[in-house]
Amino acid sequence: MRQLHYFCELAATGNFRRAADRAGVTQPSLSAQIQLLEAQLGQTLVERGPSVAVLTPVGREILRHAQAILADVRVLGDVARSDVDGLVGTIRLGASPTLGPYLLPQVVARLHRDHPDLRLHVREGLPDDLLRDLASGTHDVVLAQLPVIGEQYFVRPLFHEPLLLAMAQDDPLAQHARISPEMLAGRGLLTLSSQYRLSDQIQALGEIVGAPVLRDYEGTSLDAIRQMAGMGMGIALLPALYIRSEIRDHDDVTIRPMASRVIEREVGLVWRRSAGRAEAYRRLADIVIAVAQQ
Repeated sequence: MRQLHYFCELAATGNFRRAADRAGVTQPSLSAQIQLLEAQLGQTLVERGPSVAVLTPVGREILRHAQAILADVRVLGDVARSDVDGLVGTIRLGASPTLGPYLLPQVVARLHRDHPDLRLHVREGLPDDLLRDLASGTHDVVLAQLPVIGEQYFVRPLFHEPLLLAMAQDDPLAQHARISPEMLAGRGLLTLSSQYRLSDQIQALGEIVGAPVLRDYEGTSLDAIRQMAGMGMGIALLPALYIRSEIRDHDDVTIRPMASRVIEREVGLVWRRSAGRAEAYRRLADIVIAVAQQ
């Protein structure tokens, strides 16, 4: 099991030194364990270079099975530690940076108050990375924008979150209480990179209303998009949770809803179908729903 763990860390980092740091061992110890694993399997798993380690084709196939094995072992521990309540011990939660910072502080406060024996470890990541780490067992559950596709996942829809238009204070559209779709024709839309589900949604809206997405100005965060909108570089669509948390009256942007249609994203909690603590994750989902409604 130790060898499989080291091998997965090496695959994740592509570097023996960084893998050893993540595993909490010395580089020679990690390298020796990888060599033992290769000897036991009778296969070369890693191409070793001066500064990088690249998996061989056999190594990539072994990695898929190693991740599944380690995830199943974690399930054994989860089952052993679970009780009737379920919300005890540690839950490792992955979250998109467009969601976590604006929702999870209130969730953590609720859990600390009502379930003091639970520790929630939160790590942010890009959507595809979150699902990869969920499949490998790095995360127990993931808070993400839906849809999430995969037979190995159980998806619990949580809530629909409105998206609102953000524009500079002196933008002509700011004079209107609501913005009709035709008003957006020809206006540039600001968005995150295509790695985010939110970007696909804004692209689809732009195609419907005739508003081009400004790919040359893709933001790396919601804050970056908001700042560019405040400078008059384009119009942004921002989630309601972010707006409630980060934007106040007389800030650099004006917030307006769409007039004839509600634009929203669906948020869900995702875990592996094989997870041994499914009841705990369902209870966690109920708490997230309650916090979002408030």
